[in-house]
Amino acid sequence: MAHDPNCPFCQKLADPNGWPEGDVVWRFPHSVAILGEWQQYTGYCVLVARDHATELSDLGEHRAAFLDEMARLAEAIGACFRPLKLNYELLGNQVPHLHWHIFPRYATESDSRRVVWFALEEANADTTKKRHMALGTVPRAEAVARLREWLTNNGAPAA
Repeated sequence: MAHDPNCPFCQKLADPNGWPEGDVVWRFPHSVAILGEWQQYTGYCVLVARDHATELSDLGEHRAAFLDEMARLAEAIGACFRPLKLNYELLGNQVPHLHWHIFPRYATESDSRRVVWFALEEANADTTKKRHMALGTVPRAEAVARLREWLTNNGAPAA
């Protein structure tokens, strides 16, 4: 497995306590799914590749498996929380390590067509808004439990 000692995601992946266990949704063979901070988008997850790579083309033989795990996680989010739409983002501008942001979008959002990142920037500048953005329609532990149950019941591969 490729590893970059200077990469914050590689450091978290190498540390058994890198992410709080209560935030780990699933440990796939080629990635790890984490419940994201911004639960205003209930079910929002980040899927981090186990191999250090900055581009999909860098994953080689593991690319198809990584994409399949992303689709499996998205399917779980859709089944567990019934969003209107899922937004998928694979950016890497801030952390150059392959990771998907999977944002469920809901009809109940005040501006469901607005790009998520604008709201997150505003939340980072306003502590009240940040606290609000971190809250979902279900407690974090319940969101993780729902996703884990769905993934277990639907045969998701585990590391």
